[in-house]
Amino acid sequence: MPGSSALDVLTEDLLVRVREKIGDELDSKTWRLVCKEFSRVDSVTRTTLRVLRVEFLFILLDKYPYIKTLDLSVCPRVNDGTVSFLLSQLSLSWTRSLKSLILSRSTGLRYRGLEMLARACPLLESVDLSYCCGFGDREAAALSFASGLKEVKLDKCLNVTDVGLAKIAVRCVNLERLSLKWCMEISDLGIDLLCKKCLDLKSLDVSYLKLTNDSFCSIATLAKLESLVMVGCPCVDDTGLRFLESGCPLLKTIFVSRCKFVSSTGLISVIRGHSGLLQLDAGHCFSELSTTLLHHMRDLKNLEAITMDGARISDSCFQTISFNCKSLVEIGLSKCLGVTNTGITQLVSGCVNLKTIDLTCCHSITDDAISAIADSCRGLVCLKIESCNMITEKGLYQLGSFCLRLEEIDLTDCNGVNDKGLEYLSRCSELLFLKLGLCENISDKGLFYIASNCLRIQGLDLYK
Repeated sequence: MPGSSALDVLTEDLLVRVREKIGDELDSKTWRLVCKEFSRVDSVTRTTLRVLRVEFLFILLDKYPYIKTLDLSVCPRVNDGTVSFLLSQLSLSWTRSLKSLILSRSTGLRYRGLEMLARACPLLESVDLSYCCGFGDREAAALSFASGLKEVKLDKCLNVTDVGLAKIAVRCVNLERLSLKWCMEISDLGIDLLCKKCLDLKSLDVSYLKLTNDSFCSIATLAKLESLVMVGCPCVDDTGLRFLESGCPLLKTIFVSRCKFVSSTGLISVIRGHSGLLQLDAGHCFSELSTTLLHHMRDLKNLEAITMDGARISDSCFQTISFNCKSLVEIGLSKCLGVTNTGITQLVSGCVNLKTIDLTCCHSITDDAISAIADSCRGLVCLKIESCNMITEKGLYQLGSFCLRLEEIDLTDCNGVNDKGLEYLSRCSELLFLKLGLCENISDKGLFYIASNCLRIQGLDLYK
């Protein structure tokens, strides 16, 4: 029929299903520009909205009434007045479907606006208030009116104390994920109440808090806890970790890096009670990977990620890991002493599924180790070899030949790398991030190879 379009035969249901298959933001923008019908379908199916400028917020919320995630982290001008106007002047349909609210760095918002949002969004499950440094107990109390919350991020909310945490713990009893990183006013008292009230907690981050071993006695009572992050806790020692040995039966992930009073003895306690661990980060905790710790690591058959940054490690350690941890996909060995070509060769011979390897400042590594990695770990995605000066074009040739899924590589201060090496590396067409800082033998010619073949590149570091 004259004037009709092929799109007329497509039902709305079919268009919705097509739109749901589009994930990339640029592709979504192209979809909206095709025609008015596509734009209308986009408005009723869009579930995530990231607002860049506050003056467009009102129009966008009116246009997309069914969003589930609202990101205002790059709108620092959002304040209590903005929220008040939103809730009084616009249709409130967007509040009825909202489940996730990202307010990271929204320093203009205070407890009045936060309480209005908490009360207006009945389905709200997740709120991110990280890096709102001025937030305190009033804001925590306001947030607690969203009693259905399951996830809360309060990273670096410096004025939140045990009082504010108590408000959240008492009212939000269904909480499953909580991050308190750098909330320096939180003490053992607040953590104890949290563990008594929020029994469904699955993930807890208490990094850099001045908690004592008493807190970990309380944390050990959380029967559903799967992930515990306690980076840089200066007052915790092996006694605190021993409480975890007989507690937290579902624990799968633990980060204890930079806890200066934690030793391999405490880590052994955790391993004894949790042979099903999937992720273990003990970077900069002890000077040497002990024989006893290695003996117990044999039980971690399902381990997927391990970080041992800063420790002295021998070739026999790699042999043990290779033989027992076949499921390993990530290993961190940054600034480890004793890492050799032989050790790396032994490691990758058994851990062929490795996708991320960090060998930063492992100065003894040469092209032989890189060749072994490239030959065994064909699915490698990320390789960090900063300051490994003995890596040359030969190693990059192997990576460019076998590791075609490589997305990130750090070659900072690798003075053995030259333009020919970058030509070989450019065969990794999936490359997204490349660091070449302080590489004295790189010229425009090498960068041309990368620019011509790695069309997906998003980050290139060339600092001198």
